Amino acid sequence: MVASGVEMLREYNFDGLVGPTHNYAGLSPGNLASANHAGEQANPRAAALQGLAKLRFVAALGVPQAVLPPQPRPDVGALRRLGFSGDDAAVLTRAAEGDGQLLRLASSASAMWTANAATVAPSADTLDGRTHLLPANLVTMFHRSLEPPTTTRVLRAIFDDASRFEVHEPLPATEHFADEGAANHTRLATGAGAAHLFAWGRRAWGEAPRPARFPARQTLEASRAAARALRLPSELALTWQQTPAGIDGGAFHTDVLAVGTEGFLMLHERAFVEHERLLAELGARLGDEFRFVVASEAELSVADAVAAYPFNSQLVRLPTGRLAIVAPRESEACPAARRFLERVVSEANPVDAVHYIDVNASMKNGGGPACLRLRVALGDDDAHALGARVLFDDALGGELEAWVGRRYRDRLTADDLRDPALLDETRGALDELTQILRLGSVYEFQRAAQ
Repeated sequence: MVASGVEMLREYNFDGLVGPTHNYAGLSPGNLASANHAGEQANPRAAALQGLAKLRFVAALGVPQAVLPPQPRPDVGALRRLGFSGDDAAVLTRAAEGDGQLLRLASSASAMWTANAATVAPSADTLDGRTHLLPANLVTMFHRSLEPPTTTRVLRAIFDDASRFEVHEPLPATEHFADEGAANHTRLATGAGAAHLFAWGRRAWGEAPRPARFPARQTLEASRAAARALRLPSELALTWQQTPAGIDGGAFHTDVLAVGTEGFLMLHERAFVEHERLLAELGARLGDEFRFVVASEAELSVADAVAAYPFNSQLVRLPTGRLAIVAPRESEACPAARRFLERVVSEANPVDAVHYIDVNASMKNGGGPACLRLRVALGDDDAHALGARVLFDDALGGELEAWVGRRYRDRLTADDLRDPALLDETRGALDELTQILRLGSVYEFQRAAQ
């Protein structure tokens, strides 16, 4: 916990619910898992239940949990903006012609990875004492660039008390301000103060080393703009470059090679350029309470780190005040990753345990436990002021599991995306979900019907 005046803040993990069109389309260059599993048959029902099981497990550890809803897919509105016309069935049929890539892009369930939904600054850190949320524009990948309008409406429905929260408009949607959200942001805090580490892969203006193989998604300019939008004092914001070698190795976001919370950071030596200088800077800002663990390339290769995702684990605070790591089963199965995590637990740092969970449906598209959650630090009064039923408890969990069982298919291939019945099923499912979560009309198809 961290103090904010007389109020204590707790970190809530807002987990993204897996959407009804969960599939394996291989849409993200630089995401090796996504590319390697492209074209496989998916099971949206099992994937969604797997995500809910992860959420339940973390909640059982005593960690506050919440949920964020999926987005409507296929995005027929986006396809119409690309020139397809006719009724919905005709739009889907025409977009599926040829290799069907445009339909696959408009059908991605990628909003499930809510680490990319926004960047968050808690009230303890901001100039006006409110919690600020900046939805990411995600302009680097077309299928993800479709998410920000709905994400913004959803966040504004939840964080609707303007005296406590501000949900900003995303940064301008250009390559110069390409913003990937909290997947490239880490907040660290000790008794000495806080530091917001904003990672970036390229500069929009000026020279900096770039990866040769895969795109660098976050710009320095976006990271600086995000810090300003979040109303952070300049002394709390720290921008640092990802290594081009790490990006080329498959670390398309920083959270593939680094994860931190409170006064603890674990990272690969190829997560950031001049990582030793970065750690010295963080130590100067955070004081003697700051702890870190670095994996060398010899101990754990970037290739193994990208395949097993030990750094895309959740670092969660237990009721004891200590930390635990929630890692994917793939990290347990990889000897080098497992040994590294065992070392983290054995050394003198705040981590007491590592738990391995099955999120394989997400991992096959390049998302581990950390990708599936957006961290928001809230006081008790802030949590009670949320404008929707998104805080997780057993009752909500049971309703969501039953909803998935009723509404989701247990088989989905690329050919199924052209089926108008799938579009109707998805809209019906999401309309019901907004009633369960008491979100109101946050989807465009709901707003159009009013």
